[in-house]
Amino acid sequence: MSLLAFAAAVLLLLLTPGPTNTLLALSGAAKGVRRSLPLMGGEIAGYMTTVIPLVTFAGPWLESQPLAANIVRLCAAAWVLTLAVKLWVMPAQSADDSYIDARAVYWTTVMNPKGLIIGLLLVPPGGFPATFAYLGVFAALILVVASLWLCFGSAILGLISRRHPALVGRVAAGFLVFFAVALTSQAVGWV
Repeated sequence: MSLLAFAAAVLLLLLTPGPTNTLLALSGAAKGVRRSLPLMGGEIAGYMTTVIPLVTFAGPWLESQPLAANIVRLCAAAWVLTLAVKLWVMPAQSADDSYIDARAVYWTTVMNPKGLIIGLLLVPPGGFPATFAYLGVFAALILVVASLWLCFGSAILGLISRRHPALVGRVAAGFLVFFAVALTSQAVGWV
């Protein structure tokens, strides 16, 4: 895959709503863009923690071990469901001091199936030196898309949350439950 085709595919994938983007948007709404910028470091670290080992050695192994791949999906679903419960019960007034920090974004990103897609399907295999340019483009796109999600959260969700404080967290929790069900469905063979 050419670097340009890779960039286009990754951009579309990263723009898709998911657990990490949900956390970024919520933080943008609660804390504002500037105070949420450190979360981008957690996202980059999370994706690189997943993608680099997949590209260098784990990808071929996981393809031959469907049980291991399903266990990874179930762990991801459990993590996303845990986040959904926290968002649902989080008091609206505590959003500024919520658990949405770089560590939560890191672990959510590590468990995000987008990392598996990028590491197993989009980055060409071949070890770290051969994939360095792809990883650099990937990191730059993460920064761009994360900034967009933070701005979306700050502008749109921030406005809604001022009028209906609990609504944003509960809607986000609903999205996360949907993602958890989708991951579980894949792991147990319903889809």
